[in-house]
Amino acid sequence: MELNIAQLPGDGIGPEVVAQAVKVIDAVAEKFGHQVNWTSGLTGAAAIDAVGDPYPEATHEICMAADAVLFGAIGHPRYDNDPKAPVRPEQGLLKMRKKLGLFANVRPTFTFPSLIDNSPLKRERIEGTDLIILRELTGGIYFGERGRKDGGDTAFDTCTYTREEVQRLAKLGFEMAMNRRKKLCCVDKANVLESSRLWRETVQDMEKDFPEVEVSYEFVDAVAMRLVQWPSAYDVLITENLFGDILTDEASVISGSMGLMPSASIGIHTSLFEPIHGSYPQAAGKDIANPLATVLSAAMLLEDVFGLNDEAALIREIVNKSLAEGVVTEDLSGKNKAYKTSEVGDWLAAQVRLDEAVETSAS
Repeated sequence: MELNIAQLPGDGIGPEVVAQAVKVIDAVAEKFGHQVNWTSGLTGAAAIDAVGDPYPEATHEICMAADAVLFGAIGHPRYDNDPKAPVRPEQGLLKMRKKLGLFANVRPTFTFPSLIDNSPLKRERIEGTDLIILRELTGGIYFGERGRKDGGDTAFDTCTYTREEVQRLAKLGFEMAMNRRKKLCCVDKANVLESSRLWRETVQDMEKDFPEVEVSYEFVDAVAMRLVQWPSAYDVLITENLFGDILTDEASVISGSMGLMPSASIGIHTSLFEPIHGSYPQAAGKDIANPLATVLSAAMLLEDVFGLNDEAALIREIVNKSLAEGVVTEDLSGKNKAYKTSEVGDWLAAQVRLDEAVETSAS
């Protein structure tokens, strides 16, 4: 199979972790007889520095021509510390989501047997956790009308949703639930917000089309509490942009490390796959960042876009082996040896090619 993939490394540790996922995909392609055509583009602060635009038209054209996009991270301290910056890396991310039609962010949350005690939550609370949070990405408060008035002393951000936007995301959530445990939770704040009442009303109207799915409706504050109390009670959760942004980061600590969680953004024109962690600028260039979330995002890419289930399963199996055998970066190594980002990528790629235990050159 011929795979046309755009790679957008971005800022901070993005280039380092994406490079390891590229190694793994190339090894998979070699093993299974696929051809991968990579095309690189600039985003974020790197793109601002080069052309003054965090999501330039040239990058958009690369993404539109690709079957899928492998994305790193964006963000830089000089923009984080300057709230008055006229152009920001994050504007590129929002622009990319809108122009590519990336309307649904899919974030799985699960535990790794060898790392379950790394979680800040008790083992008995999180064992068996396997949930997906489906976050709407192109509507809500991040895209609504905003501004200042009263001479700049009053600020406002408007949360706006259409029924069509809710239906599009909810349909995907129902379909995912049908292929899992047939449980769907609509997360909102319908006791206060009119936009949330539209969400709840719309999902209720859709229940008849998916009679096998058990649907529940919970307020976002209650879900935030239950995610740390009993996360295994959930299967598929759907929610709006802001709530999803917060809940997915909360859920990421269940696994014990944000450096382990992959994600996908499903789009109208193409789909994008990325780790959920940020650009982590403090670690940039030091070869210490955990690449496993990006590698697992690559597995999602192969499975969701190209239907390469065996290839994706092999990547996940080898990631689990790296965790079990301690071939990990410093965030997971504890008192044991910490491997460099590039060494972990080399080890994973070698495992793919050999499909058996190998010695890393770093050992």
